Amino acid sequence: MTMSNFHPKQPVEQFPVQQILAYNWEYSADRQRLMRLYENAKRDQWNATSRLDWSIDVDPESELIPDIAIGIYGSPMWNKLTAKEIQRLRHEAITWQLCQFLHGEQGALLATAQIVDTVPWYEAKQYGATQVMDEARHVEVYRRFVQEKLEHEYPVNPELKKLLDMILSDSRWDMKFLGMQIMVEGLALAAFATMRDTTTNPLLRDLTAAVIEDEARHVAFGVLSLREFCQNTSDKERAEREDFVYEAAVLMRDRLLNREVWQTMGMDADACVKLSLQSPLMAEFRRRLFSKIVPNVKSLGLLSDRQRARFADLGILDFEHNTTSDVDQDAEEEQRRQLNAA
Repeated sequence: MTMSNFHPKQPVEQFPVQQILAYNWEYSADRQRLMRLYENAKRDQWNATSRLDWSIDVDPESELIPDIAIGIYGSPMWNKLTAKEIQRLRHEAITWQLCQFLHGEQGALLATAQIVDTVPWYEAKQYGATQVMDEARHVEVYRRFVQEKLEHEYPVNPELKKLLDMILSDSRWDMKFLGMQIMVEGLALAAFATMRDTTTNPLLRDLTAAVIEDEARHVAFGVLSLREFCQNTSDKERAEREDFVYEAAVLMRDRLLNREVWQTMGMDADACVKLSLQSPLMAEFRRRLFSKIVPNVKSLGLLSDRQRARFADLGILDFEHNTTSDVDQDAEEEQRRQLNAA
């Protein structure tokens, strides 16, 4: 079977962004929770070449993730597919998903490098430098899996690209934190957890589990940094940031409809998207991707009555009582401490 190729004619895209570089000559490191996160990040660095067994075979036409996760599964359109077409659809769907992970990780690499430049706090610069390494490693593992195991690529989804451009072109450091650390990384953390728990391939499972270790710290980094900043914002500034969060949430929800996959398969893309939207399973999957975003946003003071109404319309407001990512990180460290003491 010949797979489509989607390499862009101009692989390097450039556009100017406004950015304020911030030195910090005060090295007192008073933000102790950020410093502990930095120590954890140094301790938990890993080498993708030696940690993962790249010799494991991957059959992209097999059920690497359950077919039920494909938006049209169980529909009359699905039932008309031949066994060969289902195999190809599996290949297309997993490739599209992992390519979006890959593109998102490159966006995170660029955004975190900007954060190191623009964030005013010494402790955040120091932790941010470890995240730059993390993101480079994540790009490495997804690039290698896509190119060596799937041998097929998809371009960045338009909604994801729009969100990344919004984050990278905003000159304000807190908006970069909000867009990348809270929104993009928060959604990725939930998506990765689903893939880790459902994939049948040990390499994909181990790769995803390793990435999750880093992502959990990244989201906690965003919560800890932004909570201090948001305490001192005006009503107008908070409203602007709430609007950004809502727009980002809609963009991330809309990018999960796999339109490019249906088009590549030669299927009626509009009909497939409609079926995906009507699928109770896919609706619940999209909803659960916000399980960490909502409590984190609430902890930042960005869940006003107006925002609550919008989140309710998206069907995600009930996650507001979940624990925040910094609390999760503290619990994970305590569990590790107890295991080491045993």
